[in-house]
Amino acid sequence: MRINGEIRARELRVIGESGEQLGIMSKFDALETARDAGLDLVEISAVSEPPVAKIVDWGKYQYQKMKEQQRNKKSASHSEIKQMRIGLKIGSGDLDIKLRKIRKFLADGDKVKIQVIFRGREMAHPEIGHELLSRVLESLTDVATTDQKPIMAGRNLSVMIRSNPNAKVENP
Repeated sequence: MRINGEIRARELRVIGESGEQLGIMSKFDALETARDAGLDLVEISAVSEPPVAKIVDWGKYQYQKMKEQQRNKKSASHSEIKQMRIGLKIGSGDLDIKLRKIRKFLADGDKVKIQVIFRGREMAHPEIGHELLSRVLESLTDVATTDQKPIMAGRNLSVMIRSNPNAKVENP
């Protein structure tokens, strides 16, 4: 975005400070009009023919643009990746609590990476971990879909899930 003397075009379509069309002017005339009003000439659209420039208070204009960007940033949805680690010897009550947490994460729009952790000799029975993970995924089928199939990486069996777009996810 160019202001005042940085504008390169010879002719500009000029918009006044209150939004009215002032018409097509030479760059010199547009700069004079802006100086007379005690404001700046800001090139808004350089790609149009002729380029569009507006007479504004540059500091106020920048402030408004910054506030608009902050509002847009706030309203933009963000998705984090949350992680839930589950051991093979987990009790049913503890598993229920972890499932409730996972549902809450999904309701907030986050993706969840579920990891089943193998310790010591548990590595000799990976099928138990697969059974536990399939039980967890089965209990979440109403609110989640898997992004990928379960992957064994070192001593962890992990899967990534996200909220199901057609499911009604409620915050527990």
